[in-house]
Amino acid sequence: MLRDRFDRIINYLRISVTDRCNLRCKYCIDKDFPFIQRDEVLTYEEIIRFVRISARSGVKKVRLTGGEPLTRRNLPFLVTEIGETPGIEDISLTTNGVFLADRIDELTAAGLTRVNISLDTLKPEKFAYITGFDVFDRVMEGIEKAKHAGLDPVKINTVIIKGFNDDEVLDFARFANAWEVEVRFIEFMPFSQTSLWDATKVITSDVLMHTIRELYELSPYRNAHKGPASMFTMKGGPGKIGFISPISSHICKDCNRIRLTSDGKLKPCLFSDQEYDVKALLRGGASDEDIARFVAEIVHAKPEKKFEGGMIKKCQRPMRNIGG
Repeated sequence: MLRDRFDRIINYLRISVTDRCNLRCKYCIDKDFPFIQRDEVLTYEEIIRFVRISARSGVKKVRLTGGEPLTRRNLPFLVTEIGETPGIEDISLTTNGVFLADRIDELTAAGLTRVNISLDTLKPEKFAYITGFDVFDRVMEGIEKAKHAGLDPVKINTVIIKGFNDDEVLDFARFANAWEVEVRFIEFMPFSQTSLWDATKVITSDVLMHTIRELYELSPYRNAHKGPASMFTMKGGPGKIGFISPISSHICKDCNRIRLTSDGKLKPCLFSDQEYDVKALLRGGASDEDIARFVAEIVHAKPEKKFEGGMIKKCQRPMRNIGG
């Protein structure tokens, strides 16, 4: 079992399989950026080995992220291999949804259990403006097919930014009911590669909740997967909404995760620039036992909370490298 200094059990591994993405969302990146060289990105075989080592140490859940993970070829192979790893109980995917409709059948056949779809507007013209591409209908088709494929719950991740999409908060609440999905409102987080972020553009979860309560009566709902979202049902409808508050609240006391970046760095904390080179061990002849000890040491170094010292700063790595 992986346990840190603060008695948190770490059983959740998020893996960025690529830093490449088919969209250019303005809040993520606003200029040209270099991709990681392909030979520096972890191979599937290296990822599978690391998952097996981690599972023997107590990891039970794996989420595949990017970049956009569906831009990487043969992803169902990776899903199958991870899903068949002894000890892994849940394998999920975070995607922008553009390619999901075309891939959902092979992904579910491979063993995918859940999906999170990033969607920051319900207006096609605004979607094209935010992402740089007119593919809103493809994302909606992906959501529909994910529901029909039996993935439950289907979660919609929505980053709310003041002056950008905060006029759609109630629209997303209605959407949660109409489509019977979970919409999770995420506070705008500070990462590099974009000049858009500053503290004045953050709308806190408390403000969003107040806005929604003007239309719906909310009741707390147990988060079945023990993630960072505070979940609620809305009286009169089947949908659920959640609030993820990395800026306004300390959600760290229940953190159960570590992150593996696409270029093989292990991050014990999303908001810290501290990372550890696992790829050097994977490619340098280290034994499974050596790597397991290394991971245990990294978990032991996990900080108690983000922004230690009270300072909010931009992480130097963009989210497409770290993995959402």
